Amino acid sequence: MNINNGGRQLRTTMTSLEVIEKLRELDGARVTELAEVLDLSPSTVHAHLSTLAGANYVVKSGDIYHLGLQFLELADYVRNRRNAYRTAESYTDRLARETECRAVFAVEENGRGVYMYTYSGEHAVWKYSTVGKRFYLHQTAVGKAILSRLPEERVIAIIEEWGLPTGTANTITDRSDLLEELKVIRDRGVSFNNEEQLEGVKAVGVPVDGSDGRVAGAFSVASPANRMTEDRFEEEIPKILLGVANEFELENSMS
Repeated sequence: MNINNGGRQLRTTMTSLEVIEKLRELDGARVTELAEVLDLSPSTVHAHLSTLAGANYVVKSGDIYHLGLQFLELADYVRNRRNAYRTAESYTDRLARETECRAVFAVEENGRGVYMYTYSGEHAVWKYSTVGKRFYLHQTAVGKAILSRLPEERVIAIIEEWGLPTGTANTITDRSDLLEELKVIRDRGVSFNNEEQLEGVKAVGVPVDGSDGRVAGAFSVASPANRMTEDRFEEEIPKILLGVANEFELENSMS
């Protein structure tokens, strides 16, 4: 859990959030299990679970607690809070169908990337959803695309907070190298991930602006490296992405 030290925090609230995250991680748990992994007393854990259950954020089946469907309402609100977020879904689906690859739309929040939509084309290897998953921006095409549209001082602040962790041997881990690559991405409007997050996976990304002229997020298309020929990687996929990005921005400018 990322803890922002910008203001006063309530320990009880943090504990409830830790309980929620651990229930997700464990896919449900008993009071004693949560107490052990969180290093809390069973009575404390039970009190938090009872409070969450009373608000329908936790449900109990036998002696096992799970996250409740109340979170769906919140998630739907968050994903539709901005018009750009709502618009992005159909374009992500379209990218997956046109390229037959894995397509995503992601945004930046608190210096990390967050997948908002993921769709798999006919020949995509990954069929599972990663919606809501957070990732390091510098390791991915979609993340570098977003970083290319942020002010340099903001990029540096993100690097200072999160560092430049290694994903593979190809990950950029030097700040100067990353800033230089972001300049190139800014000029050409396209970013590339050459097996920098996962070995054997290549991706291409493009940033997109919202109606306010600020970066709203980025689209990306990923494929196993052995299926991504040089022409497809450097010419065909970027052309498709740029076309979709232009249409996305035009639609948002008129909304």
